[in-house]
Amino acid sequence: MNDDATARVRAAASARGLTIEIVERPAADSLPEAAALLGVDASAIVKTLVVKRSDDTYLFALIPGDRSISWPLLRAVVGVNKLQLPSPDKALAATGYERGTIVPIGSSTDWPVFADERIVGHRIAMGAGAHGRSLFVDADDLIRAYGATVADISQPAS
Repeated sequence: MNDDATARVRAAASARGLTIEIVERPAADSLPEAAALLGVDASAIVKTLVVKRSDDTYLFALIPGDRSISWPLLRAVVGVNKLQLPSPDKALAATGYERGTIVPIGSSTDWPVFADERIVGHRIAMGAGAHGRSLFVDADDLIRAYGATVADISQPAS
């Protein structure tokens, strides 16, 4: 496990006055398996997706685990015609985190955060910067700490 990444997450949360809880968990092969290990519904696990704009800048999209990103809705909120998921290497370069561990907290660059409206008012679980760990945080506190744009940016998972 990457203790440096976990330390970076803790330091960044502290710097923003954000209370988080990081828990160790066995490796999970799927989001439903991770939810079962954490004792939460899949909707309580929030995926942090790194999204690339056409100008090679990025943003974070926070999507409930039981849903998927809605590209038309996200493009409308961001105000662009084209967005895409970068390669795992580009996501790592943009955030300092490997895919599957990405979280806006402690990212190597503070990219804008767009949060799906369905996470508002919930305690959520997210990546914690390292495999085998998850973090819990109050979604409203995270949204405030990062000045996130809250909007409908997801759709039912197919």
